[in-house]
Amino acid sequence: MKRNIIAIAIILALFGCNAEKKDYASTDKGSMADTTATVELPAEKIIKTADMRFRVKDVQNTKEQLSKTIKAEGGTVAEFSIESSIQETDKVKQSTDSLKEITSYRTQGYLVAKVPSEKLDEFTNTIAKIAVFVDNQSMKMDDQSIAYLSNKLKAQNRVDAIEKINKVASKKSTNVESSLYIKDDYVDRRIENMQIDSRVKFSTITLNFYQDNTVKTMIVANDNLYDYRPAFINRLWLGIVNGWTIFKEIIIAISNLWMLILVGIAIFFTIKHFIRKNKLAMDEATKNMIDQARQ
Repeated sequence: MKRNIIAIAIILALFGCNAEKKDYASTDKGSMADTTATVELPAEKIIKTADMRFRVKDVQNTKEQLSKTIKAEGGTVAEFSIESSIQETDKVKQSTDSLKEITSYRTQGYLVAKVPSEKLDEFTNTIAKIAVFVDNQSMKMDDQSIAYLSNKLKAQNRVDAIEKINKVASKKSTNVESSLYIKDDYVDRRIENMQIDSRVKFSTITLNFYQDNTVKTMIVANDNLYDYRPAFINRLWLGIVNGWTIFKEIIIAISNLWMLILVGIAIFFTIKHFIRKNKLAMDEATKNMIDQARQ
């Protein structure tokens, strides 16, 4: 009898658990169906970017004019630079201490601007009027509507998850770490959507512009030191004076060596005496040989 009661209790418990699982599953399906049914596509999130390369009369004036136009359209300049590269240079002698420097250089400008998206076409038309001619221009449209919706739904899911974690809040480290991770991910999704909104509102346009090669002349100092030497007559006279100075220095140097000079003279006369003596002896011997031969 006891065994039958226990078996009936187990069967009832199993049926109860199955029923709870079916109710929970149906509830989840219903909530997912409700979520799917309430999803609405956001307004179009079209990001526009444009590029232009064009030739102008003067790069600096064009940069100033573009800045004014961008400001008038409600945009901002994000980045700009102007660079001049020397193509060729030469120096021609102008006078003894000056040269005429002739330089050919090329100037280019680079500017990145953010303008309201609805005024992008109007802005590009204005640039085309400023340019001497346009080398190329392009525009790209990127639809971020789906990515925006994905971030929005995921952010909402994070909010729901955080609320559920808070309801069963505990001091366990796993719950705290999960909550922090979910919150950080929620912030990332919100930031991404804010960036998309900003890029949709303001389009980015990159401008590359240049002008014809410019030739500029200017007078500069002569850096050739040879040209600064005195004239020939002056240099000749200076050479004579310098030679006389060197000669005097040699005489002074010799005067410091008078002992050596005396020794040298003594050696010279000694050698000369022995040479003369040997010559006389040889002459006398030769004379005796001749006399003997005659006899």
